[in-house]
Amino acid sequence: MLRLSDDQWERIRSHFPEEHLPEGRRGRKPIPTRAVLEVVLWILNTGAQWHMLPQCYPNDNTVHRRFQHWCHQEVLRAVLTDLANTLREDGALDEAECFIDATFASAKGGGEQIGPTKRGKGVKILAIVDRHGLPLSVSTHAANHHEVTLVQLSFDFYMIEAKPEHLIGDRAYDSDKLDDALKQQGVEMIAPHRANRRKRKTQDGRRLRRDERRWLVERFFAWMQWRRRLLVRWEYYATNFLGFVQLAVMVILLRQF
Repeated sequence: MLRLSDDQWERIRSHFPEEHLPEGRRGRKPIPTRAVLEVVLWILNTGAQWHMLPQCYPNDNTVHRRFQHWCHQEVLRAVLTDLANTLREDGALDEAECFIDATFASAKGGGEQIGPTKRGKGVKILAIVDRHGLPLSVSTHAANHHEVTLVQLSFDFYMIEAKPEHLIGDRAYDSDKLDDALKQQGVEMIAPHRANRRKRKTQDGRRLRRDERRWLVERFFAWMQWRRRLLVRWEYYATNFLGFVQLAVMVILLRQF
């Protein structure tokens, strides 16, 4: 089980209320929220199915029910927003220069927001990281959507108020329409031109040198893929898979304190 330190738990405990029995009702006391969260983190790390929880852990039905409640109530999203803004106030986040990319996760069985691709059906995990490689936005989408069409949606999951001044991506983000849309929001999109581009080139070669630091977002995905539950999507509901992604991001941000 992945244990949270006392300091880490104190930073996030306000977002995870404890369950209480109704007054006058008899029964077993609810499992402490910290214990439930640590079990879900064990699932995230090992990739095990819910029914495979060891007997020394709380009941899998209880843990799954509490986890789904957090996902539906967007508790994890609130945790990420709180952590990211705290880090920004401490100077640990710098949104002036950000990097965007997506990675593929295959999906087993049916479910929401799963799309067919040449690699099989699956989902895309889209992320924006700052110049230190720390996440500012993480979202999941059906894999059959082009990344250019998902950039605006990724800002719906942005954790801080200030948008990046410069957003750097690979050739998949070479789109004049996207450049114009982001420019109206005060964001400059920097992406190398595609080899088959027919329109006039619009990118400055000096600014394209920033692309050399795009390894920061690749490193972030490497951190994420240490969590085996994210390699293959088993969840039917998209909110549940997004919840696991947000938990992985939460662990990364907590380690910055």
